[in-house]
Amino acid sequence: MLKILKYSFYDLMRSRWSYVYFLFYLLLGTVLLFLNNDLSKAVITLMNVIIILVPLIGTIFGVMYYYSSREFTELLLAQPVKRSSIFLGQYFGVALSLSMSLIIGLGLPFVFYGIFKSGAIWDFSLLLITGTFLTLIFTALAFIIALANENKIKGFGYAILLWLFMAVIYDGLFLMSLIYFENYPLDKFSLIATMLNPVDLSRVLILLKLDISALLGYTGAVFQKFFGTNLGLVISTVMLALWVAIPIGIIYKMVKRKDF
Repeated sequence: MLKILKYSFYDLMRSRWSYVYFLFYLLLGTVLLFLNNDLSKAVITLMNVIIILVPLIGTIFGVMYYYSSREFTELLLAQPVKRSSIFLGQYFGVALSLSMSLIIGLGLPFVFYGIFKSGAIWDFSLLLITGTFLTLIFTALAFIIALANENKIKGFGYAILLWLFMAVIYDGLFLMSLIYFENYPLDKFSLIATMLNPVDLSRVLILLKLDISALLGYTGAVFQKFFGTNLGLVISTVMLALWVAIPIGIIYKMVKRKDF
């Protein structure tokens, strides 16, 4: 699996799209630091971009890489190599290359600006960690979609629909349910619903870390009481890890049963 991971990783690192992705974050970080003297404000702006863009890029790149490397994959399947090693190696290669583009692209301008001497270092670190988690999660979900659909058009369509549901539609349904059932105690429901969507969970963690949860009103107070504690942070991290582990397990089972 390591050899396939290295091949996929180096193959993507040579791709022009990886350079575009890296340069985008490099330029974004540089512009934000040029326009904002306050690092905390720059982190807040980055959060709004990362929460939406990272899942989209992870989903599209995952599906695109699977379909573009199908012939090479079929060649590997004819060799005495485990199926799980082939597909998990490709997955980790894609996820790691995207994560590195994110971390290095955003990290360089902030390092030169003096992030290590600022109190915003922990907020920025959490931003990169959640961005990496989202990359791992949505790349895995993209591979599941591609494995389940041989048709490229359907695969890309379902991938966009997945991102749209997680990033936009889920929030709308969540808000409508809170308004409709406002006369009922919704504390536990709000916490569970947040943890069932990695995008929302990442957003809440960053907002609480930036200490602006008061903007969320009563819901923010509930989140602060749970996610603001050490136990809440541990549970949130475990949930994000599960969001990575469960799709990987599904990929492992799918490739063992799938007839290529």
